[in-house]
Amino acid sequence: MPSLIRRLAISLALSAGLAAVPASQAAPGSRWADVPTQTLSAGGIDFAYRELGKPHGGTPILLLNHLAAVLDNWDPRVVDGLAARHHVIVFDNRGIGASTGSPADSIEQMALDAIRFIQASGFAQVDLFGFSMGGMVAQEIALLEPQLVRRMILAGTGPAGGAGISQVGGVANYDLLRGFFTRQDPKQYLFFTRTPSGIEAGKAFLARLQERAQNRDPDITVGAYLAQLRALKAWGEKPPADLSAITQPVLIVNGDQDRMVPTPNSHDLARRLPHSTLLIYPDAGHGGVFQHHADFIPKALAFLAN
Repeated sequence: MPSLIRRLAISLALSAGLAAVPASQAAPGSRWADVPTQTLSAGGIDFAYRELGKPHGGTPILLLNHLAAVLDNWDPRVVDGLAARHHVIVFDNRGIGASTGSPADSIEQMALDAIRFIQASGFAQVDLFGFSMGGMVAQEIALLEPQLVRRMILAGTGPAGGAGISQVGGVANYDLLRGFFTRQDPKQYLFFTRTPSGIEAGKAFLARLQERAQNRDPDITVGAYLAQLRALKAWGEKPPADLSAITQPVLIVNGDQDRMVPTPNSHDLARRLPHSTLLIYPDAGHGGVFQHHADFIPKALAFLAN
């Protein structure tokens, strides 16, 4: 049974299982598929991170990861698309991937670690792009240290106490088992609809995640996955925050059929964040920004450029 649990948890991180896609002839280190992993020490933790587009200058964009994600779970089309115009950084929180330390088991601790990482990087201000659990961390950062945040993109996420968020673990584990027994990657169920277009989009996304053939991030451990599930459950049971205190511009994005963090949470965020814009993709689930990356990236760039 422990072996089965480990296999299920690792399958959510998608570190293996598909044939690698050949890299383009772009200069080494200029694409998400081959940019080197670096380490930044802060508060006794060695944070693993990757960055692209540093020569662009301007306000950096910090990407915040979803449940069970390591660095290699970000869609290369999304990261490369943003890095075409911006300085983009993605890091592993404590105890995740190649970062050291014990995994955080609360959204609040994840936010404090992200703040520590931002400050240790020497950034006076950042833009935040939080996907799913990362969007919850982004909200907490904006509430704790508002001066650090210029703009936010919140995708596939919801507020503290949001509908269905305390049940994310049950949904994830159900689809982990469904994927295991049908010999499919669970993200095909978790992130995409079961319509023909959703299924094809899921296959394309999963293939893109394998474009990095070498120096991949270590798998999430079972202990770290369980710690994140505890964090999500507590966030879902937490009293709602006063989101009117977040005065930064926010772009909220989701699919119209998100099963993990139900889509009504995106509408709730849009009502409660005073300077927000809502973008909902049709026939799309939790991974709407990945399914519709060709439409999302120009809209995200336009939002960040203002």
